[in-house]
Amino acid sequence: MLIERIYDEDLAQASYFIGCQRKGEAVVVDPRRDIGVYQSLATANGMTIVAVTETHIHADYLSGSRELAAATGAALYVSGDGGPDWQYGFDANLLHDGDTITIGNITVQALHTPGHTPEHLSFLVTDGAFTDQPGYLLSGDFVFAGDLGRPDLLDEAAGGVDTRFAGAKQLFASLRDVFLHLDDYVQVHPGHGSGSACGKALGAVPSTTVGYERLYAWWGPYLAAGDEQGFIDELLDGQPDAHAYFARMKRENRDGPALLGPRPPLQQLDAADVAHGLAADELSFVDTRPNTMVHQGTVIGALNIPAGRSTASFGAWAVDPDRDHRPLVLLADGRDQAQEIWDHLIRVGIDRVAGYVTGLDGLPTSVPRTVTPAELESFDRSMLLDVRARSEHAAGHIPGSYQLSGGRVLWNLDQLPQQGTVVTYCQSGVRSSVAANALRHAGYDVVELEGSYAAWLADQN
Repeated sequence: MLIERIYDEDLAQASYFIGCQRKGEAVVVDPRRDIGVYQSLATANGMTIVAVTETHIHADYLSGSRELAAATGAALYVSGDGGPDWQYGFDANLLHDGDTITIGNITVQALHTPGHTPEHLSFLVTDGAFTDQPGYLLSGDFVFAGDLGRPDLLDEAAGGVDTRFAGAKQLFASLRDVFLHLDDYVQVHPGHGSGSACGKALGAVPSTTVGYERLYAWWGPYLAAGDEQGFIDELLDGQPDAHAYFARMKRENRDGPALLGPRPPLQQLDAADVAHGLAADELSFVDTRPNTMVHQGTVIGALNIPAGRSTASFGAWAVDPDRDHRPLVLLADGRDQAQEIWDHLIRVGIDRVAGYVTGLDGLPTSVPRTVTPAELESFDRSMLLDVRARSEHAAGHIPGSYQLSGGRVLWNLDQLPQQGTVVTYCQSGVRSSVAANALRHAGYDVVELEGSYAAWLADQN
């Protein structure tokens, strides 16, 4: 048996390729939308992808299950559990608790493990070539290394009202009635790692075991004592801010993400054509450079979505494709970088990219306004906006600042003043630049604090 973990550092998300080497067949669990990595794995191992499935209706990224099934002709499986409000809106084979997918000697059994979401499945994997006992659990957003999937996202991102309490009770029951009945040696392969907003204390190690979590996870003593209320209180305390785009992911993943099909390579665009499109308000420009370079000059009204590990995350902060249908023009070193950025963006449903340019020559530019920490106190502003997380703000902030995390700014414009200048800051300036340029793009007058909170703090000492 072959198990490959495909990890997206950007979204801290793991998908899994499970293959039977004897029969040359494979199943993929929780794929992302840029599906080439799975097709390449199948080719490299002489396998055919015959099944695609997912653990639940995801909130933090747009699922590639439909995309991969359509491209390969594989059978598509999704959860049929969770009740009438949590059924998928597209055609697929439904999996219920105890159902199996079989490829050669390998059996993948669905276990209904609600709590993070009502329909959530985990997958228990048995390699029949060695034993008739399961050895692996793909736990999705149920159990992480050292933590559990948060049960409050339906409230935070899907319009639920106090569903977190029922979800927490379900998590307690799923641990008690399912997870802790597995043998200690069963290897646990979660759907996320450290950095994901799907839990509050995810470990950085890629896998764990049932026995290790039973002994050392924070929730172990509560389960051992049967203390459901203590478990619920601890679980719900201190969960991180949920990004506003999670609501769109939930809806699109439930209804069925749009199929992309083969994507032609992005083309380099003529600067004059881009300038004309910008002037006609038919295009949006994305500066993918670091904020320090953007501050030296960028296209007027440009978004700042830095290329690198957080492109998808920051892209989803800055672009709402439900409201802004203008295709994006990417600033990139060349086609390879532009294509990689596009791959990241489609993981969060930002599909419309017109092409790329390699420089700013011929485009309308300006230098974004900034203010130094020394000038801040006397600077005329209508709001000082802290775009860090609530926990960071609580740990220390500039007096008089208003906290609204960067992933929620565009969706909460009613909390911002409609007149005057907004000054933004984060910890180092990266998140502030993403949020500030998104607000400028939306028509706000925004000034960034040079060096952000770290520089202000140093200026106080």
